[in-house]
Amino acid sequence: MPGQDPTKSTILIIGAGCFGLATAHRLALAGYYNVTMLEKDDVVPSRFSAANDLNKVIRAEYADSFYTDLSVKAIQKWRSDPLYRPHYHETGFLNVTSDKAAQVTKDVVTNYLTSIKGHPAFKGQFSTINGAADVKKVAPAFSGPTAGWTGYFNKMAGYGHSADASKAVYEDCVKLGVKFVLGSDGDVTGLVYASRPAGKVCVGAKTRQKTYRADKIILAMGADVSRLVPQIGPQVTGRCWGVVHIQLTPSEAEALRGIPVTNVRDLAFFFEPDRATNKLKFCHMGGGFTNFASSKNGLSLPFAKLEDSQFIPLDDEAYIRTLLREVLPQFADRPLIDAHLCWFADTIDSDYIIDYVPGTNASLIVLSGDSGHGFKMLPIFGDFVKDILENGSQNIAKWRWKDSSRIKEGSTWRGDTATQELVGLPRARL
Repeated sequence: MPGQDPTKSTILIIGAGCFGLATAHRLALAGYYNVTMLEKDDVVPSRFSAANDLNKVIRAEYADSFYTDLSVKAIQKWRSDPLYRPHYHETGFLNVTSDKAAQVTKDVVTNYLTSIKGHPAFKGQFSTINGAADVKKVAPAFSGPTAGWTGYFNKMAGYGHSADASKAVYEDCVKLGVKFVLGSDGDVTGLVYASRPAGKVCVGAKTRQKTYRADKIILAMGADVSRLVPQIGPQVTGRCWGVVHIQLTPSEAEALRGIPVTNVRDLAFFFEPDRATNKLKFCHMGGGFTNFASSKNGLSLPFAKLEDSQFIPLDDEAYIRTLLREVLPQFADRPLIDAHLCWFADTIDSDYIIDYVPGTNASLIVLSGDSGHGFKMLPIFGDFVKDILENGSQNIAKWRWKDSSRIKEGSTWRGDTATQELVGLPRARL
């Protein structure tokens, strides 16, 4: 209502992942004193969220300068804010291809470098990589040949410990008065609508136990959002990447301490060993895997049970083993552990969706479309949601709800890789 104090609105957020936690935290800081979050998992960050992980890349390379500028702003907050600073490790970002990579893949890395070359924040922060000698300069701990690697090294980048950072935000939310309902009590089965003089509005959400009502309902469910709002299906595709780890001894981990986040784009990427567990994480970032086969409504959705995602496809293991022989051959045959699929909400142009659902009279907001590059925005994402709550509309065109006439045709934003359907793919025997 015009003139109404927005901080007095009751806010219901569904989903305790990166976008949901960032939103709750920002609203609580701004004085919204009646914010409730519902989450079907009994831990935060939710294990259904990609944010429940050891680490995520924090970098600013984008073909779209809009996201480069936002990422620089986020990095500045990762560096300076006491809440986020302990969880950010600026180890740098080594972004390369092997000598066997296709030209289209090499072009993607070149485009990433071009995106930061002209940005003032990166002056003096990057160097080109052309072969093993250059790799050795930025990562002397790499013992493998790395022959033919080409690309660049960006010093103003690194990774965030995503689970720890998310937990810190959650704990601060609790201190600020945000209410959390977890487990079966927070498992939303449907939305509640009502008729008003202005038309249909969303007034709440149902769990198996009760109905929660609020002035504004915010869905921060990632790829799962289509379960409650199927009409978003053409805009959002549930995809996943396979994630595995290698267990190192303390001395093995110490020898790799401080290595850059390393992305060999045609093979896989990995991080320095986790400082608490000494685990080394790997992910083959291809086009992602989909799950259309188990859907009754033509949507690709994450598996409903956590245990169903505890594997990786056999192809992913092959890429990771190839990378290990190139960079850390001493671990090439080490068992791969803690395998799982990391689900994300993909859009065809990689733009987020942060907007009111049409036909709900500004009562229902969707936060989705992270497209595999959402976590780095944790310190600033809540600002985006606060803005549309207080403006009453989404003023950033690329984040608006897109009807079928505004959805671009073509491949996914990764461009150089193809998507595969999960059903029928051989699974790695880990």
